[in-house]
Amino acid sequence: MKRGLVAATAVVGMLVGVTACGSGGGTKTGADGFKGQKLTVWVMNGSNPAQWTEQVSAQFKKKTGATVEFKVQQWNGIQQKLSTALSEDTPPDVVEIGNTQTAAYAKAGALAELGDLKKEIGADWNEAFNKASLVDGKQYALPWFAGNRVVMYNKKIWAEAGLKTTPRTRSELFRAFDTIKKKTDAEPLYLPGQNWYFFDGLTLGTGADLVKRQGGKWVSNLGDPKVAKAMDIYQQYQSFSTAPKNKDEATPQQAEVFAKGRTGALIAMGYEAATALKANPKMKKDIGFFTIPGETADKPEGVFLGGSNFAVAGMGKNQELAKEFLKVALSKQNDRQMVKESGWAPKSPDLADAAQENPAVAAAAPAAEKSGGTTPLIPQWAAVENIPNPIKSYMTAVLGGKSPADAAKDIEPEINARLAKQ
Repeated sequence: MKRGLVAATAVVGMLVGVTACGSGGGTKTGADGFKGQKLTVWVMNGSNPAQWTEQVSAQFKKKTGATVEFKVQQWNGIQQKLSTALSEDTPPDVVEIGNTQTAAYAKAGALAELGDLKKEIGADWNEAFNKASLVDGKQYALPWFAGNRVVMYNKKIWAEAGLKTTPRTRSELFRAFDTIKKKTDAEPLYLPGQNWYFFDGLTLGTGADLVKRQGGKWVSNLGDPKVAKAMDIYQQYQSFSTAPKNKDEATPQQAEVFAKGRTGALIAMGYEAATALKANPKMKKDIGFFTIPGETADKPEGVFLGGSNFAVAGMGKNQELAKEFLKVALSKQNDRQMVKESGWAPKSPDLADAAQENPAVAAAAPAAEKSGGTTPLIPQWAAVENIPNPIKSYMTAVLGGKSPADAAKDIEPEINARLAKQ
């Protein structure tokens, strides 16, 4: 039953203002005092790779005597679902939250503070990774993973087209796509019209952002000519694809389309290779990666540094056990496994060697270093990402023939209304 407390509008009015109120202490006698208990952890589809999950589960049980149940969630509608769950009397104990959405849940009082735990297990984490876990200087989550998109390509198709090297500039990339189109029966690029995190990376690359501060409040910046330039670049990419203009990369899963073997390339996260190989194991030798090239060879295309944090429910009854889980899940050994298995960027210097073992990580590194950024780390931003995502609507409108300026005028009132929610 949901508690009858004052609603917090930071997450579209669904998450009630809550505090831990001493409810999460529980009783224990050390890390091994939880025998027979079960911890519930919500993770998003595709986030927890098989080997990582297996070894974390085994280590957690050995350390505490408790078991962990991973419940996989879908991204569509997750903010509403998570908002409801975190305001229940019995929320999931640990939740994965997108790094751009953490501030909203923290501001609503739905997350437990984890400052002491961060000092214990994350003293050497990269500051950029941890930034999205902080709200008003307090630690309300711990960074699990982060990374950026790369070009995942089918080596076999590129060879069919006579392409022997990977592009170093955007114009070279477009010429390669054109060559594939002319010399093979493959689709050069599969890029749905609403891959908005890729679009946001392009926006960051033009020096713009999707919101701006005006009159003491956050408002849409979608009408900025620099944003229009980013959308023009996106249109050029999308012109090589027959993917739907009104769908995102998860509808259907673009890696599963790639797995059919007749797609030249994707703009993808490193972990999507595993999705493709699960659908078609025979492709293992055909998958390659390279950095998304920019206008010039010295600076890659702008990229969104996306990822997720782990947080402990502020209303949770098992907060001490949840913290023991985080000590295990975010240990150096298990962080190393995430880098190796899923292609995420290393969040501490000690994990650099693991990155060398994953070609997707190697391809992502140059853009992350030179051209990476995030959406605004403000509580109001979570509301913008809610379904229906207005930026996706903007993208589809432009791809359908509307000018960027007119599309922005149509969409900005909705974005501003969402940003105005406190």
